[in-house]
Amino acid sequence: MGMETGTAAGLSKTLGGWHLWGIAVGLVISGEYFGWSYGWAQAGTLGFLATTILVAVLYTTFIFSFTELTTAIPHAGGPFAYSHRAFGPMGGFIAGYATLIEFVFAPPAIALAIGAYLNVQFPGLNPKLAAVGAYGVFAALNIAGVTIAATFELCVTLLAIAELLVFMGVVAPGFAWSNFAAHGWAGDAGASSPAALGGVFAAIPFAIWFFLAIEGAAMAAEEAKDPARTIPRAYIAGILTLVALAFGTMILAGGVGDWRDLANINDPLPQAMKAVVGADSGWLHMLVWIGLFGLIASFHGIIMGYSRQIFALARAGFLPAALSRLHPTRRTPHWAILAGAAVGIAAIFSDEVLAFGGQPLTANIVTLSVFGAIVMYIISMASLFRLRRTAPEMARPFRAPGYPLVPATALSLACLCLAAMIYYNPLLFGVFVALLALGWLYCRRAAGRPMAGASVETVVEPGL
Repeated sequence: MGMETGTAAGLSKTLGGWHLWGIAVGLVISGEYFGWSYGWAQAGTLGFLATTILVAVLYTTFIFSFTELTTAIPHAGGPFAYSHRAFGPMGGFIAGYATLIEFVFAPPAIALAIGAYLNVQFPGLNPKLAAVGAYGVFAALNIAGVTIAATFELCVTLLAIAELLVFMGVVAPGFAWSNFAAHGWAGDAGASSPAALGGVFAAIPFAIWFFLAIEGAAMAAEEAKDPARTIPRAYIAGILTLVALAFGTMILAGGVGDWRDLANINDPLPQAMKAVVGADSGWLHMLVWIGLFGLIASFHGIIMGYSRQIFALARAGFLPAALSRLHPTRRTPHWAILAGAAVGIAAIFSDEVLAFGGQPLTANIVTLSVFGAIVMYIISMASLFRLRRTAPEMARPFRAPGYPLVPATALSLACLCLAAMIYYNPLLFGVFVALLALGWLYCRRAAGRPMAGASVETVVEPGL
C-alpha cells in the first residue's frame, strides 16, 4: 500500500505565506455568509452567541495545536498523515475518511447557497442548476493549476473580507441590542432553563460552520514554500481574522429587525441588509454580487482541499489508485477533483435521502460535513499527544503553546461537541457511520487487505 509512482508524485512547491493565509481564510469565509443562521432556529440569538463563544475557543486552541502537526509532517493528506504516523493504518483510515466526508460534503452546501444568492437577482434561475454550474467552473479552475487556483483564492478572499466589512458598516446604523436579544433563548426561556441549554448544544454544528475547514490549508503543505515558517503565520492570522468576522457579522445581522426571519434561509446577509436599506438599494445589489465572492472563495478552496485529500488517500492505497494521478501538464489531481465534484452534485439532488428530521437539505449537509470535521479534530489532537510520547525526536518547527493544556482543551471541547451532535442528530450520525463503513469495506477488499499492510513511512513521507 505504498505510494503510486510516476504521475502520482510531483506536486509543485509554489505557495507563499499570503497564498496559504488566503487558502485558510477562503476555505472558511462562506461560513460568515450563510449556514450559521440555522443555529438561531435551534438556540435563539443569545443561545447561539454562547455556542459560538464555545466553538471559537475550540478552534483557537485547535489551530494553535494543529499547526505543530502541520509543520512537523507537511503532507498533502494532512490529518490522514498525522494519524497514520501516530496510530498506524487504522488511525490513518479514520482521520482520512472523516476529513474526506467533511471536505466532500461542505461544497454542495456552499453551491446551494451560491444558487440562492443568484436567485435573489434572477428569480427564474433554478438554484440547483446554478450550483451544478458552479461545480463545472471551479473544478476546471482547480485543474488549470495550483498557482492559478491559489492566486484566485487569495483575490476572492480579500474581496469577501472587504464585503463583510462593508456589510457591517451599512447595517450598523440599524442595529439595536433589543432586536438581537428579543426571544434570545430557545423556547423564549431564561438562560438557565433546560430548553435554553439544549438549544446551545443543538446549535453546535452551525457555530462550527463559522470556522469549518480552516484546517484544509494543511493539505497544501506539500505545495508550500518554507512550510515551517509560512504555515504557522497563515494559520494564526487566519483564525484571528475569522473570529473577528464571525462575531461581527452574526451580532450585527441579528440586531437589525426580527432575526427569526433569517433563521432558516440560505441568504441571511442580503435579507438583513434589505431590512436596513430597502429592496431597491444599490448597497443590497452590491452585497448580492460581491457577496458571491465569499461563497466562491470557500467553494473553490474546499475543492482544492478535497482533491488533495482524495489524492493522498489514493496515493497511499486507501482509494482507487487512478485518483492519485496528476494531469500530465498541469500537475494537478484532476481525477480527484472530478470525483469529489460527482459526489457533491449527487448530494445537491439528494432531497429524498438527506432532507429529513424537519431540517432543510442544506442544514443536514452542513451537519454531515461537521461530523467529519469533529471526528478528525479528535483524532488529530490524540495524534499530537501520542507523537509527543512516541516520537520526541521528531523535528517540530512550531510547538503547540501551553502544552498540554491548550491541545487538551481542544480535545475536550471536540469530544463535547461530538457527543452533543450525536444526541441531537442520531440519523445523520448513522449516515456518517455508514459512509465510514463503506470506506472500510473498500480498504479491506482492495489490494489484499491494505489496511493491514500499509507502511507508515510510505504514507507519511511524500518523497518529493
